[in-house]
Order: sequence, then structure tokens, then C-alpha cells
Amino acid sequence: MALTRLVSVDDAEALARLLRANRAFLQPWVPAREDDYFTAQAQRNIIRNELDAYARQAAVPLVIVDGGEMAGRIQLNAVTRGAFLSASVGYWVSQSRNGRGLASAALAEVITIAFGGLGLHRLQAETLLHNVPSQRVLIRNGFRPFAVAPSYLKIAGEWQDHVLFHLLSENFAGAAAT
Repeated sequence: MALTRLVSVDDAEALARLLRANRAFLQPWVPAREDDYFTAQAQRNIIRNELDAYARQAAVPLVIVDGGEMAGRIQLNAVTRGAFLSASVGYWVSQSRNGRGLASAALAEVITIAFGGLGLHRLQAETLLHNVPSQRVLIRNGFRPFAVAPSYLKIAGEWQDHVLFHLLSENFAGAAAT
């Protein structure tokens, strides 16, 4: 049974509730957010933009579902064609469902979409140096670290170093997704 599905504008209210419930939990791992980000209207606008990018084949915005309820988000971003055939992947799972393998399983589905349906060659993901749980999700799915990028992203209001991970399509068959 699939754990991911394409996000819908109809998800805005539930997503806003989930984000509000997880605001403090996610705060150390995401860019600083204004209060309006946590409203249904802001989420509707974000989802519309994501679905527009999806229509242009520039992104694949998904929700993670557990037991029929929204449990988080996972997305392929910056899908690039041509000689690069690459995308970046990002994800989060609500605090109440953390540690149950949902992120690992959702990432496995996204890898199949990226290398199967989209025909991409490479996926990249980034984590804060101290985000060991997220690093484990990536490694379980065959990703390997390849660099540390200083001041890579502004997370929680500060420019922070990140470990860069990648997975190549030719290594996908050997990935140990769980």
C-alpha cells in the first residue's frame, strides 16, 4: 500500500493543522516561518504553486499518509532535465509518528518515482550535521554522503552547515530501502 500521494489543494486545512501541531518539533530543522505560513490559506497558496511546478514537471509534491491520516510531506524539488537528470528530495514526518519507518518507506516510493517514472539519474538530499535520524533514513535507502557544505541553508534563522547525500540510478537496485 502506498504511503505517499500527490498533494491536493483540499489538503490545505489538514496540512495547516499538522504544521501547527508540529511547529516546535520542526523549528530546528526548517527555515524560519512567519505565523501566516501555518494557516490554511497560506498552505493553499503553497500547494497551488507546488502543483503548478508539478504540471511543468519541475517538482513532485507529495503527502505522507499513515492509517488514512496525513503524517508529513515529501517532495522532489528542482527536477532538472537535459544532461543533469537530477532532483533534490526533502521530507518531514510529524513528531507523533517519528521513528516508525514512515520517512524511510516514503523515500523508497519517491526513489521509484524519480528513477522509474521520471527517468532521473541522480537524487540529492541535505541534512544538518547533527540530524542523525534523517541521515539514517537516507542511508537506509542507499544514499551516500559526498560532501559537507558550509553555511548551505538558512535553517531556524541561521546559516548552517549541511551534509550532502546522493543516490545514482545505477545504484538504486542495490539500495536497501526499508
